[in-house]
Amino acid sequence: MMLTREYFFYLLIAWMALAVIIFPLLLRVTVPYGRHTKTTWGPTIPSRLGWFVMELPGIVVFSVLFFWGNVEKTWPLLFIYSTFMLHYVHRVFIFPLAIRSKGKRMPLVIVLLAFIFNLINGYFNGYWFGWLSVIYEISWLTDPRFMVGIILFFAGMYLNISSDYQLIQLRRGGRKGYFIPQKGLFKSVSSPNLLGEMVEWLGWALMSWCLPAASFALWTMANLVPRAIDHHRWYKTRFPDYPAHRTALIPWSLFRKKQGGS
Repeated sequence: MMLTREYFFYLLIAWMALAVIIFPLLLRVTVPYGRHTKTTWGPTIPSRLGWFVMELPGIVVFSVLFFWGNVEKTWPLLFIYSTFMLHYVHRVFIFPLAIRSKGKRMPLVIVLLAFIFNLINGYFNGYWFGWLSVIYEISWLTDPRFMVGIILFFAGMYLNISSDYQLIQLRRGGRKGYFIPQKGLFKSVSSPNLLGEMVEWLGWALMSWCLPAASFALWTMANLVPRAIDHHRWYKTRFPDYPAHRTALIPWSLFRKKQGGS
């Protein structure tokens, strides 16, 4: 069924409102996967399989709707598509194989919820760019919004991926358990990988300059800000010697050092 722009935006605004509603709930409930995994949330599946299943709709739904639609696929629009795919190809096919997850599992209900999110998010963005979007003229490549968005996207992606792999390297050599990361932006914050992902999608929203992309950035923050707070609380509880100057997300210590040295 084809959607008019008006009906599409009604649905999209409702979807964004749901993110605002869910945000305070996530501040009170720790989602049980990764280091927070619990067995009280029902059946579980292997973590690698869970990551693959729940992220896959981001590729499939977005791609099908993007190329099925009749919006002209200009070079700027293809670049926007490619950056989205760059993130999800890594998340679906590379990251699950890189994590040291032997014996680790995650609740099936979390996988299903994440699958539904990526299905809906892929639908809104794929349908918009495939069927309803304005035409991105070649001049958009030199628009300040596009250029700043690219910088934010790739800076955020680098921070996200490099921080993830710093965590993975903590278990190099067969080490098991959890350790305090000491490299990169981990020196200042507990979750630079989550900070990087938020910056990444804020950049994508800026380079796209449309409401569906902004909704993705909003949902990313609604999900990852509480997650970062949970991680920070977990570190402080688990490690009595956890550095007191570290924050959950914003590296205030870097700003203080800069001000002190000026």
